[in-house]
Amino acid sequence: MAWARKLLRVNLTTGTCTTEPLNMDWAKLYLGSRGLAAKYLVEEIDPKVDPLSPENKMIMATGPLTGTAASTAGRYTVTTKGELTGVIACSNSGGFFGNELKNAGLDMIIFEGKSPKPVYLLIQNEQAALIDADEFWGCSVWDTEEGIKAKHQDPFIRVASIGKAGEVGCKFAGIVNDMDRAAGRSGVGAVMGSKNLKAVAIRGTRGVRVNNPAQFIEAVNNGKRVLAENPVTGEGLPTYGTQVLMNVINEIGALPTHNHRDVQFVGASDISGEAMHAVRKDGTKNLVSNAACFGCTIACQRVSKIERSHFTVKDRPQYQIASGGLEYENAWALGADAGINDLEAITFANFICNEQGLDPITLGATIAAAMEMFEEGVITLEDTGGIDLRFGNAEALVQITELTAKGEGFGREIGLGSKRLCEKYGRGELHMGVKGQEFPAYDSRGIQGMGLTYATSNRGACHLRSYTVASEVLGIPEKTDPLVTEGKAGLVKAFQDATAAVDACGLCIFTTFAWTLEDIAPQVDAACEGDWSVDAMLELGERIWNMERQFNLAAGFTGKDDTLPKRILKDAAKTGPAKGRVNELGKMLPEYYELRGWNAEGQPTSETLQRLGLI
Repeated sequence: MAWARKLLRVNLTTGTCTTEPLNMDWAKLYLGSRGLAAKYLVEEIDPKVDPLSPENKMIMATGPLTGTAASTAGRYTVTTKGELTGVIACSNSGGFFGNELKNAGLDMIIFEGKSPKPVYLLIQNEQAALIDADEFWGCSVWDTEEGIKAKHQDPFIRVASIGKAGEVGCKFAGIVNDMDRAAGRSGVGAVMGSKNLKAVAIRGTRGVRVNNPAQFIEAVNNGKRVLAENPVTGEGLPTYGTQVLMNVINEIGALPTHNHRDVQFVGASDISGEAMHAVRKDGTKNLVSNAACFGCTIACQRVSKIERSHFTVKDRPQYQIASGGLEYENAWALGADAGINDLEAITFANFICNEQGLDPITLGATIAAAMEMFEEGVITLEDTGGIDLRFGNAEALVQITELTAKGEGFGREIGLGSKRLCEKYGRGELHMGVKGQEFPAYDSRGIQGMGLTYATSNRGACHLRSYTVASEVLGIPEKTDPLVTEGKAGLVKAFQDATAAVDACGLCIFTTFAWTLEDIAPQVDAACEGDWSVDAMLELGERIWNMERQFNLAAGFTGKDDTLPKRILKDAAKTGPAKGRVNELGKMLPEYYELRGWNAEGQPTSETLQRLGLI
C-alpha cells in the first residue's frame, strides 16, 4: 500500500514508454523518492558518465506519502548525475505535479537515452506517449505549460518543463512545475535539455491507497495539529515565508554579501519579508498573498507583483501580473550577495528564473563572483558587452539574468556557474561553494555547523541536506551555540540522516521545524507495509546517505573535496557576533568521519556498509 508499485521507463532514443513493476525489495530498504530513485540510478549508470551524455539517466520520483492526506505530501524529486557538480543530484520540488504523477498510478519515471528531436511526455493515467515538441522548443516555462494545457484542452494537466536555460545548456538550469515551483539545483534542467525532453505533462485520477486508513488519518491529524500550533509552521512561515530569516540572519552576522567578503548587508531590511509586506506610495505591496503546494497546511509560498513604474518592467508588461515571489535564498542570492537592495529588481530577476528555469542561488552567487572580478579588473566592459557589473548595480543584475536565461552575450559565461567562471578567469579561489555548487544564504563563519554541512553534502553545498540553522539559530529542536564546534559533528549527522528519511517519504522538509521523526514515522508506518519505526527511519536515512557517498566516491570525488574555500577558512568575519572568526572545519571533520563509520579518507568502512546492507 501507499506505493503505486509501478514505474514508467521512457527510452527517448527509441521513443518507447513501458511500465514495469517497482522493485519492492528495494522499496523496503529505500522507501521512495530520493532514496529509491538514488538506488535505481546507482544500479543503472556508470558514476563516471558524462552528465549530458545519453548514457546518463534522469528519474522523477514520488514518495509513498506523495498524494496522500498527509500535510505537504505533494513533493517529488529529480535524481540524476548533476551537470553543475558531477556528483549525484537530487532536486526536490513541491506544487501539484508530484501528486498528479502518483495519482496516475506511478511511483517514478526513468528517462534514458536522447531523443533525436524535441519531445514532451504526456501521461494520462495508464496511457503514456512521447509527442513532438517543436512548437514549444524555445518557449518559456510559462508558455509551455499554458500551451500544453490548451493543446490537450485540459486545464487540470500538471506540467514540469525546462525553459530556454535548459535548452541552451546553462549548467544550473532547473525544472519548473506549476509555473513557479522548481527542482532547481545542481543542473537537472540541463540534463533534461540534453535529452531533448521539453516537458512532462500528467493527468492522473487513480487515487492513492494506504495500508491502514484509520490509523493513517489519526497520525495525519495529529501531525497537522502540531504544525498548526508551532510558531514557525503555524505563524512565521505563513506570514513571511522563508523571508522571515533575512533580518534574523543579518543580525547574527551570518548573511554573506559581496561574494562572502562580508557577513552583514546594510540593505538587508530593504529586501526582507517585512519589506515585501510594506505598502508602497501607490498603496500596493510587493507581496500579494501567500499560497500552498498540494496538501500543505503551512502555505509558505509567496505570490508577488512588481511596481508598474519600475525600470525593470518597461519592456516586459507580462511582469505586471502576480507570480511566484521571493524566498529567502533567492532574495539573498540576487540581492545581498550582489550588494543589491532594490526589492523590485530582485523580484523581477526571480520572475525570470521562474519563467526560464534558472536556479536563482547559483545565478546570484555567480553574478556576485563576476562582480568581484569586475571590480578587480579581471573582467572588463569588453567582456560583459558594456554592462557595468559593479556590486549594487540592480539594472546590471536584470540585464545579466535575461542574457543568462537566453544563453546570450556574457550570460553564456554566467551560465557556466561560478566555479568554471572563476577558473576561466584565473581566480578559482573566488568560487564560494563545495563540489562545484554554490553556497546558499548562510555564512559558516557565523554558523559553524553549516560549514561542516556544506563540506560534506552529497550534492555539493546545500542547506537542505542538513539545516543546522534550525538548532544553531532558531533553537529547534534544541538550542546550540552557532559559534562553537563542539557537538556539531553529531548534530550534522543527525540532521543529514533525518532529512534523507523525510525526503524519501515525499514530504516537505519545512515540516521539521515542528515535527520530529516521532511525528513522521507513525504516518509512514500506517501508510506502508512493514516496520517504519523511528529507528527504522533513522537507519533508512543513514543508508541513503552512505549510498549517495559511494556513488560520489566512484565518480572520482574523495575526502579532499570535503572542504571549504580559503576565504571561509582563513579570512575572519569583519563584523557582527562572529567578528574575528573563521570556520573551524578541521576540528569537526575528523569527528564526523568517525561518527559516520568512515575511515580517515572519508570512505565508509566495510563494517558500516555491511551493517546498512550496502554490500
